[in-house]
Amino acid sequence: QVQIMEYGGGLVQPGESMRLACAASGIVFGGYQMGWHRQAPGKVREFVASISWNGENTNYEDSVKGRFTISRINDANTMYLEMNNLQPEDTGVYYCRSYAGNYWGKGTLVTVSS
Repeated sequence: QVQIMEYGGGLVQPGESMRLACAASGIVFGGYQMGWHRQAPGKVREFVASISWNGENTNYEDSVKGRFTISRINDANTMYLEMNNLQPEDTGVYYCRSYAGNYWGKGTLVTVSS
């Protein structure tokens, strides 16, 4: 059974940092591209970042470039999203995605507010 879980959401103030984690089981984690998406209130879900199976290639949505860093540890079946200089527009539910099989986690809420 495939399970994908996100961890680390919460409330932060503008300019602060937060790290999200994604733990996966039931898939060959190290063999596939993974990614983060987010959905702001009242908006459609959007791409945030992706990482190749070996971590050598990453892609970011323009608004997070230079602020967010995606990484993974295949031996631990875990992926991370380090988010710095968070802004109110980064508020939303963040989802972990396995591109193989198109599996999604249930999401974790990140709120950036003063």
